[in-house]
Amino acid sequence: MRTDLSVEDLSGFLSDRVLATLATYGSNGAVRLSPVWYEWADGGFNVVVADGDVKARHLARDSRASLVVYDNDPPYRGVELRTDAVLTSEGADEVERRLASKYLGALKAEQWLASSSWSPLLVRLDPGELRVWDFSDEDF
Repeated sequence: MRTDLSVEDLSGFLSDRVLATLATYGSNGAVRLSPVWYEWADGGFNVVVADGDVKARHLARDSRASLVVYDNDPPYRGVELRTDAVLTSEGADEVERRLASKYLGALKAEQWLASSSWSPLLVRLDPGELRVWDFSDEDF
């Protein structure tokens, strides 16, 4: 396994249409793992959650968060981030539109956005502890 990599070493992996897993912490300290849409932008991750969603409530109380994105097929690339998240409504609509287009395609994204009744919040995850890996040196 190759480690000590940068995100750039993964040749655009983070622009692929795979889900990430976001970890947040409940009031009892329990970890909640949630599949989320994400984008890698400006050296960090953007995720959108609904205002009032359990993830938003967790982050408003305890900003610690982790996010992991990984391949299900060789070369099994991945990125893990541990950081303090910033929760804001600023820019959330634009990020939501980009994420919907990435994951649903342009036409379905517009339909989904038009039918959406929730208020988006942007979760910004700037690198704190960043771990990047791949298994490209393995013979699978």
